[in-house]
Amino acid sequence: MIGDDPMMVFAGSGSRQLTARICDYLHIPQGLNETLHFSDGNTFVRIQENVRGRRVYVVQSTVFPTNDNFVELLFWIDAFKRAGAESVTVVIPYFSYAKGDKKDEPRVSIRARVCADAIEVAGADRVVTMDLHAPQIQGFFHRPVDNLYALPTMCERIKALRLNNVVIVSPDVGFAKQARRYASCLGVSIAIADKERVAHDEKAEVLQIIGNVKDQTVVVVDDFLTSGGTLASVSEKLIEHGATEVYAAVTHGVLTGGSIERINRSPIRKLFITDTVENQPVQFSEKIEVISVAPLFAEAIKRIHNRESISEMFRY
Repeated sequence: MIGDDPMMVFAGSGSRQLTARICDYLHIPQGLNETLHFSDGNTFVRIQENVRGRRVYVVQSTVFPTNDNFVELLFWIDAFKRAGAESVTVVIPYFSYAKGDKKDEPRVSIRARVCADAIEVAGADRVVTMDLHAPQIQGFFHRPVDNLYALPTMCERIKALRLNNVVIVSPDVGFAKQARRYASCLGVSIAIADKERVAHDEKAEVLQIIGNVKDQTVVVVDDFLTSGGTLASVSEKLIEHGATEVYAAVTHGVLTGGSIERINRSPIRKLFITDTVENQPVQFSEKIEVISVAPLFAEAIKRIHNRESISEMFRY
């Protein structure tokens, strides 16, 4: 904190558990607020303590349910501004509409840009998120955006496994740059799965593996998964190419119906996800391990509050 300006961190209904962990890390009480959902589908939010002249932080992942949580986030921003908060920093651990970052076919919406505009119009002063699907989305905002990375936390967990002959695999060309950072952090090599997605059905065909994975322990890394179909297909292809074991580390576990069954049937020995997403409509199996990134978000909030550098957190 700075002088008499202690941090005030509030939870949206999409990130209550993560917010509690962030506040525990910071050794501060969680901000008092409530969200009510009425029978007609309306959402009502209320701040239950004084925030006038304060710099506040509201944590809300926009998923499960996506549209309800996004609209709730807008209401929170508006409520804090109308209550006289000096600034509102929006912490969006998982920004679901980040996938809609371009107009890649006729007559479609650039959904991420629409959401960015709405967040700004509501009154947000700063945005903090993690592993954006497309980093250029930061340019959709006219406010500062801090895109954090789960990489340090994931690499620490992977190192603890003490695996031999490790190769990092990117499930597609688009994630190759970030996969190289994983490989650099772990001091290992990289391979890439070449896949093709021809429709909006969350299914992709894995065409080939670029790089050597024979007799290697493979760790597939990615930013998010939903149906688990692509991850399962990639893992099967890796085994066909001679990989001895397959692990996976995915930041956002947006696990939907049927995903657990696909993962359980796949050769994946362990899937690591973070706690950026809550309220999944599925029951996790023993193959899935949740790793908390609350310390990363807490550290980022503390540094923003104390006007310190966030980039120093990711010198790897």
